[in-house]
Amino acid sequence: MQGNLPPEAQEKIDELQDLQEQAQSLAEQKESTESALSDAKTALDALDEVDEGAQMYREAGEVLVEADYDEAKSDLEDKTDRLERRADQLESKEEQVRDQFESLQQELQQLLQGGGAGGMPGGPGGPGGAGGA
Repeated sequence: MQGNLPPEAQEKIDELQDLQEQAQSLAEQKESTESALSDAKTALDALDEVDEGAQMYREAGEVLVEADYDEAKSDLEDKTDRLERRADQLESKEEQVRDQFESLQQELQQLLQGGGAGGMPGGPGGPGGAGGA
């Protein structure tokens, strides 16, 4: 069926598929980042419940090493800040991809309508639709 499409339309469909793949990758990265952020926040909350003088350990590769309370707290705060920035960057990139997708989808629809065909072949309704919770 796609053999009847003008080359310009097929090119736009290919670009839409690329954007879908990019959106799915971003969604996976964002989910992973948000999970790590949640873990870091949970660890910070738990650290608030610990006496500052308590003996503490942290993972260093596959071993546990003694850790200083202030250093551990500072490291967790830095990690949380980094992860929050990364999540914001991914959110922004997702929005850019979504906007590109919608714009390209409109261009394709106009191209197909101008050529006598109707509608967009089997699109997802937007790149954010891939993946779940």
